[in-house]
Amino acid sequence: MAWGSRDAAAFKCLILLVLLYGTLSYVAYWIIHMKHVSPLGVDAPLDRFSEARVVEHIRRLSVDIDGRQEGRPGLEAAAKYIRKELEAVAARAGADYRIEIDESLVNGTFNMLFLRHSISLGYRNHKNIAMRISSKFSNDHDPSVLINGHFDSPLGSPGAGDCGSCVASMLELARVIIDSNWIPPRPIIFLFNGAEELFLLGSHGFVKTHKWSSTVGAFVNIEASGTGGFDLVCQSGPGSWPSYIYAQSAKYPMATSVAQDMFGIIPGDTDYRIFAEDYGNIPGLDIIFVLGGYFYHTSYDTVERLLPGSIQARGENLFRLTQAFANSSDVLNANERSLKVASLESTEGRAVFFDYLSLFMVYYSRKLSIILHSMPVVILLLGAFFLHFPNTSVNIWFTTLFDFIKGMLFHALSLVFAIVVPVMFAVLRLFFSTQAMNWFAHPILAFLMFVPSSLVGLLLPRTTWGNFGLSQKASHFKLSIEIISDEVCFWGAFALYISMTMTYLLAQLGGGFLTYLISLSMLISWFSYRIASKHCGLQSVKSLAGYLIPMIPSLLYSVYYGGFLVQFLIEKMGMMGSLPRPFGYFVQDAVVAAVIGLVTGWCVGPLLPVVGHWLGRSSVLQCLVQVTILALALSSQFFPYSVDAPKRVVLQHTFATVGSDKIVSSSYDFAVVDANSFSFLFKNAPEASKFLGISSGLSEENYNSDGGTWVALFPVSFLFSESLKFPTEGSKILSHYAILPHVSVRDSVLISETGHRRLHLELHLGSVGEIWVTVLNITGPLSNWSFADYRLPAPESFNGGPPSYICRLSGSSKDNWTFWLEANNSESLRMDVAVLDQYLVDDTQRLKSSFPSWADLTAFTTFFSSYYL
Repeated sequence: MAWGSRDAAAFKCLILLVLLYGTLSYVAYWIIHMKHVSPLGVDAPLDRFSEARVVEHIRRLSVDIDGRQEGRPGLEAAAKYIRKELEAVAARAGADYRIEIDESLVNGTFNMLFLRHSISLGYRNHKNIAMRISSKFSNDHDPSVLINGHFDSPLGSPGAGDCGSCVASMLELARVIIDSNWIPPRPIIFLFNGAEELFLLGSHGFVKTHKWSSTVGAFVNIEASGTGGFDLVCQSGPGSWPSYIYAQSAKYPMATSVAQDMFGIIPGDTDYRIFAEDYGNIPGLDIIFVLGGYFYHTSYDTVERLLPGSIQARGENLFRLTQAFANSSDVLNANERSLKVASLESTEGRAVFFDYLSLFMVYYSRKLSIILHSMPVVILLLGAFFLHFPNTSVNIWFTTLFDFIKGMLFHALSLVFAIVVPVMFAVLRLFFSTQAMNWFAHPILAFLMFVPSSLVGLLLPRTTWGNFGLSQKASHFKLSIEIISDEVCFWGAFALYISMTMTYLLAQLGGGFLTYLISLSMLISWFSYRIASKHCGLQSVKSLAGYLIPMIPSLLYSVYYGGFLVQFLIEKMGMMGSLPRPFGYFVQDAVVAAVIGLVTGWCVGPLLPVVGHWLGRSSVLQCLVQVTILALALSSQFFPYSVDAPKRVVLQHTFATVGSDKIVSSSYDFAVVDANSFSFLFKNAPEASKFLGISSGLSEENYNSDGGTWVALFPVSFLFSESLKFPTEGSKILSHYAILPHVSVRDSVLISETGHRRLHLELHLGSVGEIWVTVLNITGPLSNWSFADYRLPAPESFNGGPPSYICRLSGSSKDNWTFWLEANNSESLRMDVAVLDQYLVDDTQRLKSSFPSWADLTAFTTFFSSYYL
């Protein structure tokens, strides 16, 4: 075949693959964005779950009620609305039901590790509302199923998705249980907890104090990390039983065992850890909306941003799941669980499961996974032995295996290049650009930039080196070097994927099914390809089709899962935090490029042993490089943010105070959490720059602030990439607050002559009215305190300073906080107090409104004071 004709064949193959993957991507997009689910309207039958009825609840909670944050009146208004709706549901119940509604205020204190930082929490008067639906023949100690969601919202957010959608879905589910005349064989408890955003306090209060908590034998925690899309099972356990129940019952299954492997990477936590891990050890599921992350914890988390179909799928899954749990004999109350010897589910390890396009679930146990995932290893060893049958011997077997290892390393090199090359292009672009993350508001740009460059990396070894040296002698087997090279490339790639599968298996992680599915599909496709090539030739389109067609189900799943992963990652890049400059400028682009390279590798890599014949041409690489450069140039014309993908900015109006009525200083403190710095922000926010007196280019070193400024948000403040401080006049706040927060010493008791002493303190919150949280930062010879059952958390450090002990206090009350601290010597204790208030003075409101709409500001006031005790 002439050179020109081979290039023409290469581009025909490339176009064919573009069409194939374009079609697969469209199908995946359709599923990921829930377009296959038809929402039911408000006039749907009463025994059906209706998304439209849920949206009406969300509208009441997020539009009619102004702010469901702790410390604001809207939180109590939401509690009253929930109570009223539950009473309406109870009124619809027939005589065969037993309906109980309980409203409680929870108090407590405990230590926890949050975002990998140690902290103590103290709370009081947080409201929980619980409803118990059971048969009239039930008793108080029957094992029950808990459905949990929180009705409080994060700072500055209407909370339509997080978690108005959860509360509204629970209200609709409770109604459907009654109107469908389904009498649950085990009680169903709905817990509407009012303090999740304050680090899981509502669920902790329920587990530790509520009369029904000991009856809970299974739970479902519903959450939202966005405004819709996949309602993904992110965590399951203890044991594999909860995920098995889900696999058997979900109508629109959205679950993968790999999610639990990755959950800890994402900043945040849910009530799941309280029920299943830290306190309850209750079997359950953590089900979370994971798309629409652009709006998570922002002012744009509104009812208009909810993704149609998402709530309908959630509701239908939730109803079936509730029925399945209630019908299961494995639901045990706390006393029964303590008496029962460890069950099979808790000893067999984590199961492997995944949904296929939300159509059905594949589920198998840990024991079965050991057998299934090990079978390809046996096939590989046998394949090396029988590849040249009847010419078989131990020497030939070892020679063939050695070539397979070469092929495995060759394929691994291709996959590494598929990740490295797009990262190089991403970094290179930033050297010629004044802004990072141009793809953030336009995810298609990320695919245009990084998929072609990833293909360059994938094909580079094949194009550069061609066929590597083989240990086998082609003449010995009377085969062409091309055929033997094909065999080695295929079996080497196959060996790489099964080695990845075995690595997952040995690490007891759940993601091995990805590479297992790939290796299994490759094996089937290879036999099909070999049959087709015998009749049509190695370089024919029919032979290529013989390999591609059996691979389509596996490729579709790879595109589906990989596309979801990339979309999720891009949306979260705006809140994941970054490193300080100069390296922080490159982090987000490099991460997205690397992940798209990884996804491209697992989507296209399985085809490489065959399509490498066509695509391993310098002309193809040149074309892909040109497309990459054009996409990089095109991306520079797009602004990184929009109202549909806002930049997150934190604004804290800080007042340093002394005593109950004196302002020492005041400042506007800003923080950002992504790669684009304040220079970018204020350059593109002229009105805000004018308000702050920034007349020309911003000199950030003149306004830098330290980490201690943000103690009120500890430990979330560790996600901030940069922070600045602008001094401002602060006396106006005194016209709004007659008394400022302050601490007084009630008593000091000397315990020993060495200076060991106990200080009894009182924290006065003054006339501050919308308090979110109060944070104590204590340094010095602290040996004990009255919080967390008299246990100190692990010490923290700010900017290399002395060890700090952090305690967050929350909850409204007419009474002051009283507590004691112990010092083990006569050296002074230092206590910094930060009181976060949601009220903004008029000037701060004007500053906030001066920013463009693409910047979402979370703004609040903090009163900061220091004491030496």
